[in-house]
Amino acid sequence: MDLEAVAYHNEAKRASWRTVLTLAYQSLGVVYGDLSTSPLYVYKSTFAEDIQHTETNEEIYGVLSFVFWTLTLVPLLKYVFFVLRADDNGEGGTFALYSLLCRHARVNPLPSCQLADEELSEYKKDGKRTSPMGRSFGSRLKSTLERHKVLQRFLLVLALIGTCMVIGDGVLTPSLSIFSAVSGVELSMAKEHHKYVEVPVACVILIGLFALQHYGTHRIGFLFAPVVILWLLCISAIGLYNIFHWNPHVYQALSPYYMYKFLRKTQRGGWMSLGGILLCITGSEAMFADLGHFSQLSIQIAFTSFVYPSLILAYMGQAAYLSKHHSMDGHYQIGFYVSVPDKLRWPVLVIAVLAAVVGSQAIITGTFSIIKQCSALGCFPKVKIVHTSSKVHGQIYIPEINWTLMLLCLAVTIGFRDTKRMGNASGLAVITVMLVTTCLMSLVIVLCWHQSILLAVCFVLLFGTIEALYFSASLVKFLEGAWVPVALAFIFLIIMCVWHYGTLKKYEYDVQNKVSINWLLSLGPSLGIVRVRGIGLVHTELVSGIPAIFSHFVTNLPAFHQVLVFLCIKSVPVPHVKPEERFLLGRIGPREFRIYRCVVRYGYRDFHKDDVEFEKDLVCSIAEFIRSGNADQNGGDVDLKDEETMAVVGTCETHMDGIQMREDDMENKAESPGTSELREIQLQSPPVLKRKRKKRVRFVVPESLKIDVEARDELRELMEARDAGVAYILGHSYVRAKQGSGLFRRAVINIVFDFLRRNSRPPTYELSVPHASTLEVGMVYPI
Repeated sequence: MDLEAVAYHNEAKRASWRTVLTLAYQSLGVVYGDLSTSPLYVYKSTFAEDIQHTETNEEIYGVLSFVFWTLTLVPLLKYVFFVLRADDNGEGGTFALYSLLCRHARVNPLPSCQLADEELSEYKKDGKRTSPMGRSFGSRLKSTLERHKVLQRFLLVLALIGTCMVIGDGVLTPSLSIFSAVSGVELSMAKEHHKYVEVPVACVILIGLFALQHYGTHRIGFLFAPVVILWLLCISAIGLYNIFHWNPHVYQALSPYYMYKFLRKTQRGGWMSLGGILLCITGSEAMFADLGHFSQLSIQIAFTSFVYPSLILAYMGQAAYLSKHHSMDGHYQIGFYVSVPDKLRWPVLVIAVLAAVVGSQAIITGTFSIIKQCSALGCFPKVKIVHTSSKVHGQIYIPEINWTLMLLCLAVTIGFRDTKRMGNASGLAVITVMLVTTCLMSLVIVLCWHQSILLAVCFVLLFGTIEALYFSASLVKFLEGAWVPVALAFIFLIIMCVWHYGTLKKYEYDVQNKVSINWLLSLGPSLGIVRVRGIGLVHTELVSGIPAIFSHFVTNLPAFHQVLVFLCIKSVPVPHVKPEERFLLGRIGPREFRIYRCVVRYGYRDFHKDDVEFEKDLVCSIAEFIRSGNADQNGGDVDLKDEETMAVVGTCETHMDGIQMREDDMENKAESPGTSELREIQLQSPPVLKRKRKKRVRFVVPESLKIDVEARDELRELMEARDAGVAYILGHSYVRAKQGSGLFRRAVINIVFDFLRRNSRPPTYELSVPHASTLEVGMVYPI
């Protein structure tokens, strides 16, 4: 037995390492496409104007030293060894850090948060509690954040600035990468001709790239890793050739002393050239942002063993070539392709274009993901989200954002037509995101990891100083292209802040004007209230109380369904909610009223089911709630103010030993052994559905489950209502600034927020609500 156990353990370890290595291989195509194409434009941007004319090797060695230490300190030390460990249950990115802080310090921007959400299995608050000093300072910092709303808003705006700069990078990276790759034709054409080829070819490639987005990454993703591997092998081989052929002593430039000599000699020009050197780490943020698709170990292995050495060899090779070719004039000749042997230029050009497309694809997909996260957390208008893969839920496509990015990329490419200004713009976007990550990471070290404040200060001083130096060099070139990410970030920040403010005020109005449960209990035959057959799903954003829009509906149409469900679909600050924790269910009023409250919880990266699957899960979960006896705990004549009266119920597949729902044809009477059925008579279909073959709804109950008479009657009525059909009662809100509001508030609410609301998807878009079953109730919200 011992030998068998050892053999099993060894096999498990082999399988584990096989999985890790497979993920490491796949990550090369998704994570490192942008970072691996940076050698195309780093030296060209650095030597563009500020230190264009070089007489000695000091400038070239200084730039190589800066590139080496920047790559070593930021992607390798900061991201690989520190930031990757700050994952949110396996997910990464700016919003992952922010969601961690939200959970640990109660600064959640979502107004609909409940105490029950903290019981979710992924709502972890554990950390590395090794420093008593860290715990003490962390508790004081936590209480300060929770007391001061201004600090909470500042933290949210900081996270949104980082997010907006990622979106700006999604515009600039495809333009810069593809234009730099295509610029290789300049060495094969006359100077006055190649400029008429670069821009049209780059635009055609960009249009094709965005036009293919709706097919999904999974359809062409199998090519990504081989392309990036081929590109990295290509640039590292060319780098080795240039090192041995032109300057074997170029390794001396790796000494940090050459950075000092570089700045001392070039002074202001050298400082300004740091904006070009900065481009060597574009794409580093993707290691953290795409963490959810891979694993920490796989990303670390891929970077340290293959990507990092290849990039260092590529930059050393370019420096070795340039160190022996001082006579070259014109900044356009200092690009990547001058260091490529003549016979290899066209094959390398083709591989470079393919690698640039792969790198652009990664940042575009990342932009889709981060906008989905912002939308889920109430910081961006609802947009159409198309899941392009049935297996990988993280692969999404957003049509509105896709075409907006394409137009902006074309505008940047046509407007600049220059690698230098594109590089200035991209550099500022990249370094701003990194600065935001550093700030949020320092808070995570104290609040989430409970480490000493000294570690957080050291982290900020080391990486914040490096990034602040690059940030200042990029900001100085504001008028030379760096204004573009600032302008884009400002526009998206205004959209996010206005949307968050408007939705927050709308929710506060709902809370202040919700109807008491006693009003609902007072409704009866004396007021002419009629119960009609079927299930009525009243969509609301409230997690407790009766929404004002329902009283508006009943006042004008005194009738509602025999089974009424107040449905709240909300996001929680975790990446995923397990299916067994999806539903929170409770009862409103006495049992005979057949009125329920259902809170459906999704993480910011969760996949929303379509309406048919969702209806089945919802009805089945209500049936399990009734069967389990939790319904008895909630009955009564008081409002559901206590969130703990809600019961956690999973989806159908999570309680296979409980009640299951079947939809069969009338003649289908097969029954699984060991089960009994709650049957109801066949109901006639509405006239509009006569052509469809009627399905019968039935609940299948295992014989081992004991159900009392009242619960059996309630289940039978639920089954009858589901058989009659489901109607969605939705609120259509018209938001207006209340009387007496100032001019600024009226402009924000009546113009900007109203425009965004009218042009965004409805809150129930994720459900794919069928139009034939929808009833909208209009209501004006003075906020």
